[in-house]
Amino acid sequence: MRIDVHAHCYPADYLDTLRRYGSDATDVARMPCAGSTGDDIDARLRMMDQAEVDMQLLSATPQLPYFDDPEHAISAARMVNDLYREIVRAHPGRFAALAAAPLPHAEAAAAEIARAMDELGFLGVGISTVVLNRTLGDPTFEPFWAALDRRNAAVFVHAAGTGLDSPLISEHGLTWIVGAPFEDAVGVLHLLRAGVAARHPHIRFIVAHLGGPLPFLMQRIDDNYDQWNEAFPDRPSILLRRMWFDTANFHAPALRCAVASFGADKIMLGSDFPYFRDDLYTRAVRYIAEADLPSEQTRLILDDNAARLFNLNS
Repeated sequence: MRIDVHAHCYPADYLDTLRRYGSDATDVARMPCAGSTGDDIDARLRMMDQAEVDMQLLSATPQLPYFDDPEHAISAARMVNDLYREIVRAHPGRFAALAAAPLPHAEAAAAEIARAMDELGFLGVGISTVVLNRTLGDPTFEPFWAALDRRNAAVFVHAAGTGLDSPLISEHGLTWIVGAPFEDAVGVLHLLRAGVAARHPHIRFIVAHLGGPLPFLMQRIDDNYDQWNEAFPDRPSILLRRMWFDTANFHAPALRCAVASFGADKIMLGSDFPYFRDDLYTRAVRYIAEADLPSEQTRLILDDNAARLFNLNS
């Protein structure tokens, strides 16, 4: 079963709610085919059919309900999760969903995850690499991680769009081109260094964009482990190989590096829809088949790994 694990969906009413609550970052999400109207979903399904994708795993990352006001965070999270439930119900077998959680309010986030997974049938949660300037290793998030661990949940980790708080990135048009994959890497290293994955071994972490530079830098990170071993619970390469990574990079040599670094059984199809749509959506699938990998590895990445991880084999 061919599952695209990196597919954004931004209902317009939800984006309007985020803006009303204070978000100034929704403009980048207002684009063709991004919403939940009938026309948007029909166009999405046509592109999926053209690319021979059976299912998309929908997430609202990085347009997430992260607000200091808990009432705003909770109401926005419930709103988008309910909208996703309607999409999934209307198109059985074509869509599944990852929940949005009202962080940084960990107890409320745990409660919404329970509702989304136990009542709505969601497969896990989509999160950003940073939450209102808090890293994923922030100790106040422990109730949230514990709720996910109890449910063997998938956690899709995606860049927040902060440009690593660097003007060298954000003031030069590089926030998403370069900043996002580096955010993925830095966010994951914060999470691992804080021991989150070690304390919660049943969480299945999926990292966007092939983990950014992580596969390229993995040996360098390991070689500096002796300086960090008071924090990392194990060698970073061992911890990283327990995670999964999506293919939304679209550069065959980078894919081969990730396969060599993490293993083909840890790589899954991801398109970054709708930022890559129409011919680029088809390319997001095709480049994997054309990456000169052994046929068995190609089959794992395209058709087997995600279906096995989510127990969705048809």
